[in-house]
Amino acid sequence: MTIIEDAVKHLENKKSPKKAPVERKIDDTVAEVVLQPDADDTGEYEMPAGIGAGAERVESTGRHRIVQVDSDALRAAGFLAPEDDERQLVDQYRNIKRPLLAHAFGKRATRIPDGHLVLITSALSGEGKSFTCINLALSLAHERDHKVLLVDADVAKPHISKLFGADAEPGLLDLLDSDRPVDHRDFVVPTSVPGLSLLPAGKARTYATELLASNRMEELMRALGKEDPQRIVVFDSPPVLLTSEARVLTRLVGQVVVVVLAGMTPQQAVLEAVDTIDEGKAVNLILNQARHSADGGYYGGSYGYGSRRQENDNE
Repeated sequence: MTIIEDAVKHLENKKSPKKAPVERKIDDTVAEVVLQPDADDTGEYEMPAGIGAGAERVESTGRHRIVQVDSDALRAAGFLAPEDDERQLVDQYRNIKRPLLAHAFGKRATRIPDGHLVLITSALSGEGKSFTCINLALSLAHERDHKVLLVDADVAKPHISKLFGADAEPGLLDLLDSDRPVDHRDFVVPTSVPGLSLLPAGKARTYATELLASNRMEELMRALGKEDPQRIVVFDSPPVLLTSEARVLTRLVGQVVVVVLAGMTPQQAVLEAVDTIDEGKAVNLILNQARHSADGGYYGGSYGYGSRRQENDNE
């Protein structure tokens, strides 16, 4: 787990020169994550026949359209673990989501401002962030006290919208680019998974970065927070070193999760990625596809929590 430890240490040593050193604590909780070698975000996977790889879209009218999530299709596409490993995956994502929820809602931990807005990103492409988004969102949806909204903010490569069969639906960019006042709830699509809804990416625009950096985007973020104070919003973001959109998005959320591909992501890329995140943000790292079993038969990962906040209990 050296690359995670080094990245967390780098975050802790990244202090403002105008401020005196402040002692910080690091949550050393580690959770294994079973991931499949072919679950990536490169867009090279083959989409099964039909509307989408992971869901079948059922339409009616108004807000009553719904996405029927097809677990078998998601599993076939490599975005869920094989059935034999499913229980292990569920347990691992329980460990991953727990500190995110704790800091989002102040449950036996320091409450982070806007902590209910969680961004999933990576340094480079193909590191498993879409896999992480989907499995984290499904795990969060099982919480009794919280609902989850999954936002496809990887607007250049909207894999999640395609997987859920919602790539033809109006979404985030359409909402931001409307020339008239609109209700963001008209763009949110419910799913067949209780507690889980989806905001698709919408139609691509060449000026997507400007839309994500607009006042309307900031208004949307505030609206998402006020609409349901017990809801957690998970954003699938582009890689921070490859797009300007990701850097804009990190400034709008409270918690950032950086997915790192074990044995592949250069250490320097990880350090540069965390350096792009504004000081004051809570940064979480997941080491993806790290072999951990004695026979090497599984792919997994490790989760570490770091912070660039000046005050942080990290309990």
